[in-house]
Amino acid sequence: QVQLEESGGGLVQAGGSLRLSCAASGRSASTYGMAWFRQVPGKEREFVATISRNGGRTDYADSVKGRFTISRDNAKNTVYLQMNSLKPEDTAVYYCAASILEAARVQWAYTNWGQGTQVTVSS
Repeated sequence: QVQLEESGGGLVQAGGSLRLSCAASGRSASTYGMAWFRQVPGKEREFVATISRNGGRTDYADSVKGRFTISRDNAKNTVYLQMNSLKPEDTAVYYCAASILEAARVQWAYTNWGQGTQVTVSS
């Protein structure tokens, strides 16, 4: 099993940037496909981005494509989400997740989740 812990959230103005980190412990993160999801209170958790085990394949939700970049450093057991040109509608709790599958966009594929980190974008 792998344990995940997110960090890097906070308050930022529209147009600004944040970088989220997801530190993995326990089993090596390199054995998992990794993803970021986000959730606003009262709404379903939604897919943001995913990355394959070796980082060679990535996929993004249309709403963040061109603004967000997912990456990983397997030597550090860490996955990142660089968020640029942030918009108020990006405000959410962001969750890191791990899957034995690669490049999955659906929640049910992910068996391990972090506790989430709050991102708030002010207008």
